[in-house]
This record gives sequence, C-alpha cells and structure tokens, in this order.
Amino acid sequence: MAESQIELAITGMTCASCASRIERKLNKLDGVTATVNYATEKARVTFPADVDPLTLVEQVEAAGYQAALPVVETPSAEAPAEVDPTAALRQRLIASTVLSVPVVLLAMIPALQFTYWQWISLTLAAPVLVWGAWPFHRAAWANLRHGAATMDTLISMGTIAAFAWSLYALLFGTAGTPGMTHPFEFTISRGDGAGAIYLEVAAGVTTFILAGRYFEAKSKRRAGAALRALLELGAKDVAVLRDGREVRVPIAELAVGDRFVVRPGEKIATDGVVAEGSSAVDASMLTGESVPVEVGPGDAVVGATVNAGGRLVVRATRVGSDTQLAQMAKLVEDAQNGKAEAQRLADRISAVFVPIVIALSVGTLAFWLGAGGGVSAAFTAAVAVLIIACPCALGLATPTALLVGTGRGAQLGIIIKGPEVLESTRRVDTVVLDKTGTVTAGRMSLVAVHTASGVDEESVLRLAGALEHASEHPIAKAIAVGAAERVGELPSVEDFQNLEGLGVQGVVDGHAVIVGRERLLAEWGVHLDGSLASSLAEAKQTAEQQGRTAVLVAWDGEARAVLVVADTVKPTSAEAIRQLRALGLTPVLLTGDNEAAARAVAAEVGIDEVIAEVMPADKVDVVARLQAEGKVVAMVGDGVNDAAALAKADLGLAMGTGTDAAIEASDLTLVRGDLLAAVDAIRLSRRTLATIKGNLFWAFAYNVAALPLAAAGLLNPMIAGAAMAFSSVFVVSNSLRLRGFRSTTTSTPLPAPTPTTSTPTTRESYVQNA
Repeated sequence: MAESQIELAITGMTCASCASRIERKLNKLDGVTATVNYATEKARVTFPADVDPLTLVEQVEAAGYQAALPVVETPSAEAPAEVDPTAALRQRLIASTVLSVPVVLLAMIPALQFTYWQWISLTLAAPVLVWGAWPFHRAAWANLRHGAATMDTLISMGTIAAFAWSLYALLFGTAGTPGMTHPFEFTISRGDGAGAIYLEVAAGVTTFILAGRYFEAKSKRRAGAALRALLELGAKDVAVLRDGREVRVPIAELAVGDRFVVRPGEKIATDGVVAEGSSAVDASMLTGESVPVEVGPGDAVVGATVNAGGRLVVRATRVGSDTQLAQMAKLVEDAQNGKAEAQRLADRISAVFVPIVIALSVGTLAFWLGAGGGVSAAFTAAVAVLIIACPCALGLATPTALLVGTGRGAQLGIIIKGPEVLESTRRVDTVVLDKTGTVTAGRMSLVAVHTASGVDEESVLRLAGALEHASEHPIAKAIAVGAAERVGELPSVEDFQNLEGLGVQGVVDGHAVIVGRERLLAEWGVHLDGSLASSLAEAKQTAEQQGRTAVLVAWDGEARAVLVVADTVKPTSAEAIRQLRALGLTPVLLTGDNEAAARAVAAEVGIDEVIAEVMPADKVDVVARLQAEGKVVAMVGDGVNDAAALAKADLGLAMGTGTDAAIEASDLTLVRGDLLAAVDAIRLSRRTLATIKGNLFWAFAYNVAALPLAAAGLLNPMIAGAAMAFSSVFVVSNSLRLRGFRSTTTSTPLPAPTPTTSTPTTRESYVQNA
C-alpha cells in the first residue's frame, strides 16, 4: 500500500515525556510510524494513503495536546517579524522572582518577622501560585484527564497543597494570630500543623521551576534555528532576463527554465546551468572546497554559492524545495529528528518518583485517619510528604550547572547549547574532523616560491604580485597579499588583460609579464623545458601531487617561477589531535577536498584515517556508517556542507568562525575557531554532565531521606523548609565548582603555520579568471 508522509506542528508539550506519549498514541494507529521532536515541536508521521491526516490530528488531541496540519506558505515581499516564544515565560519568571524573594526571606529569617508578616507573605505568594504556576497547573490538569502523571503533576500538587494548608492555618488555625513567628529550630515532634504556613514553599518552588523551564525554552528555540540559518543563505531576489531586459523579482517568483544574471560578488539564486559567461564560483560554504571552481557554458552551479569572478547568465533547473540548499536543510531536520528519543534525566527520574510520592501521600493520609490520629494531624502528615518531596532543588539542578558550565565555557571559547547534548560526551570514542576551516585556516595563502636559475625571488614577487593585484580572483588575491607582505609596495600595471580560464597578462616595470596556467604560457611560446626553467616543471609537478595550486610566472619570453598557493594548517591543530587521542578519541579526517590534499594534511597533524572527496549528503552517510559500527561519533566542522553531519552526529561541534548554519546545527560551538577548543569542549561537557547528575542525586536525596519522617508525622515545618533550602544551596554550590575548570591548552610555543594542501581549481593546475 502506498504511504504518505506529513509533518504536524505540535503544541502543549512541556517535557520530553510528552513527546513520547504522543509518539505512542500515534503509533497505535494501524500502519502509522511517528517520530516526535520535542526540540522543534514537530511530529513526522508516515501513514497509509487511505488514512485521513485529520485522523492524526484527532489522535494527538486525544492524548491531550494540540496539532496542526502544515500550511502552504504564500510568497510575500516582507516576512512577518518573528515572535519570541520565550517572552511570556520570561515575564512570568521575572514577576514571580520579585514576589517570591520577600516571602522566602520573611519565612527563613525570624528577625524579619514583624507583626502581620504572614499576611503580607500571603498577599505576595498568591499571584505566584495562581499566575506564575499556571503552566504547571494547566499541564497537570491535562495529564490528569488522560490518566498520566509527570513532574508538572508533582509541582502543581505540592504548591497547591502548601498554599492551601497555609491558607487554612491562617484563617482557621493559629498562624494568623498577630505576632506569630516561625522559630528556626531543628526538632522532630508530632503536631497538628495549625500554626505552620508553607507560603515560601509555594512561591519558591514555582520560581525555581520557572527558571529551569525558561532556560530550557531558550535552548529549544535554538534547536530549530539551523533550518532558518540554512534557508537564509540563499539569495532574496534575482535579476531575471525577460524580453532581453533584466527584471529583478523575489526569489519565490523564479521558475524552472528562467534565465537570470549573476554579477561578480552576488549569490547564485538557485541551482542551474551556466548559459553564458565564465567565472570562478566560491562554493566553500556548500562543498567545503577551499579553492573556487571555474565554470563556463554548460556547467552546473548551485544556489547560494558566490560568483567570485565575471558576469554569468544561468538557466534555472531546480527551484524552491528541490534545490540542493533545501535538500541540505531537510538533511539537518532529519538528523535532528533522530535526537527526539533523548529524554531529560529529571523526566526519567520523575516517571518513577512522581507516582510513588503521590501514592505515599495518599497512603499517609489514609493511615493516620484509620489510626485515629485526627483529621488535622493526618492532613499535616500528607501535606508534609508532598512538600518535602516537591522538587525545589531539582528545578536548580540542571540550569545552575548549565549556567556555570556555559559561563566558564564562554570564557574558554565554548558555547554549550543545552543539557540534553551533554550525555553523549562521556561516551564519544570517535571524532570526525572537517578539513577546510577546521583543521586548516580555510583560506588561500602564498606558501612557496620556486624560481628558475638566476632569478631572484623579490623580482618574481614584485612583478607577479603587481599583476595579480589587478585581478579579482581569490587565488590572485592570495598571491598579491603574499607578495605585498614580503616585498612591500607593488609597482603599477599597464595594459592589463584578463584571459578567462587561463590567467592574466600585462606590462610591469617594462617587462611583459604572464601569470597563469601552463597553457597560457604555451600560447606565447613559453615552455618549462627552457634553459632557465629546468627545475620549474619538477616544482610544479610536486606541488600538484601534494594537492596544492601551482601558478606559473613568465616574462620577456622565459618561464621564471612557480608560485605555490595552498591552504594552511592552523598552528594548534597538531597539538589538538594529540590531546584528542589522550582523551581516548580516534580522529578521522572527513572532507570534500581531493585525496592528495587530505592525505597531506592528515600526515602533518597526525591523523591516520582519511575520507576524502565526499559530498554533503555523503558526510551524513559516513557519520551514520560509523554509528552503525557501534562508535559514538563527535563531528567538528564549520561549513554549510557540515551542518547535516553535525546534526546527525552524537555530538556536533561547530567552529565559531564558520557559517551560521553549521553553528546552529551543532551541539557545541567553538567560538575562537581553534581546534584546541574542541578538547576543552569535550572535557567541560563531561564535567558539566557529571555535575548535573550529582545535582539530581542530591536534589532527591535530601527530600527522600525526610519522606519517612514526613509520613510518620514527625516533620517540623521548619525542618521541611530548611531541608529544601539546604538542598538548593548544596546544588548551587556544587554547580559553582565548575568555575574552577581549567583549559589544557599547552603553554609551549606552537610552531608557525605550515603550508598544506588545497584543491586545485581543476585536476590540472590553476585556472585564472577575473
């Protein structure tokens, strides 16, 4: 039977367990396979063709959530401003914090307890419980209607119970008496609770949990930014040729078969074939190749790449969702959906903890009523169970460790995007490294000058540098910059000519100079077997065998020099590889560059396994293959072509000097663009994860240890409050220890950058173009 696939927008999820519940509900339908991504709030559903999509929506709603079918977007000249989904939660958090702080201080410091302080606390705590905690109450009610219990259930029950009992004690007990104080004492005694209030619990727990949810929401919002960053790389409008005239239209109006103009420096609007003109196209963001690719009539070009040279007329062959850029966006989304099964540690614990606490509270109430202990004492014990179990410190366990860890990481050039990405760092055993821009600098540099016998290097650089300075080609710019750095000011050029696909020529200091490929020199009767050029042919061949770009220089009818242009290895890369191995990781070099270039870089930095000449989709396949072999893979990259692989990997690390798409698709961002930061990132992530786990343990340990006392009716109200406060202080203090994390960056001076390899413009040599 034919199958269809649809993507539903899901709302109402509050934790990863919600996504699991929706998945189970959808998968109960015959022939339906669903994956729900809590981060992107989407459900990808594969279903039989005879199933109405509205049935899927109804199934989600039956689980207590909302779903919407995809809406076909109509092109508009101006996109609406994006609404910040965390704004409402931030407002709720700020207001609750302002109201809760006085309540907590009044309850915990007897010296502040003036006459009628309890009624001021009631006035401040009420809005926090009703308005601040409303998301928890709403979620708890939805879960209750469907027979489920989550952390929201425990938070809602605990805060309502604390507030309700406080209200009872104030109105009908002795807590409302003028001059009433809460003595701060550690005694265990049975009482009826009529003089105790728990307003600080109701307000404090709400605020702590809101803080955790806010930081979680910020992390969730970033999860979908990879797709937006990818799609924003494309051109926004395009100059279409209609009736011989250029008409600039929005990119959405471009159709297959349209011919459009791309000027130097502009992005190519969509995938197509060159109809007129020739140029160098910088496709490094998409392909990872550091050298621009020469194109001419009949050659295919990809949307979002940059025209680095001459004017092109391109015929569109694919538009919209069919383009390579859109397909890469889909790869990223597919890879992210694979992470939907990862659940938060707190949610996994609460799946068992919440039902047990609720049952224990109900059991405590029933036992004391049955034992004749009195209604007041029975309710006191039952409420005490809920209060002591209410996860006050749990709300701090993850966000405080994450905040301190990310703060320390930012000082070291590391951005950790969320707690859910840390779990894999402990298990990572293989690190896949992109070459261009990650291990290497990602830009062309003049790395060697080979001169013929009797020709001095300064003359070569003056003449060739001056001529290349007049060209716009990226390789020409590398030569011009290198020459200027070594010989200073360059002379002027006369009769400059750019010979498309061959090189450049002109007159410099009275010499007729030619710079370009061997074919251009041959057209002028200059060959590398001349008397002055006996060693140049060998230098050119050696450079090309190493994957470098060789540029020939001739003047006055003789070949004078070979200029070698290449990408350069970052000075810290070799040291970073050594430290990654020390962490027990196996490095793998993965690149779209050619085999010779990749092998040369790998040999220089100490990598044994090399996978070269791969397309963007192939990078995802390589990561998937390594994972299928049982390896836990970390991926380090910087280009758009790495984005899908970064999302697919168990741990994605993006160089901050790279593209927004790569950064957004990653789990960790290395701001300073230094591969040594990857070492620190993995170490810091492991330390942060260990801290979070320790926090979660102690957040429960204090409360669980006091549960038997609460159930026995022996828990003094102040002990309950003090235990919760102490567990919170402990969690914060434990998290602050992450401030002491130290980088392993070596203090030994690192070697200067050394030349490596770069993909030649063609499999031959250098193809020059203005």
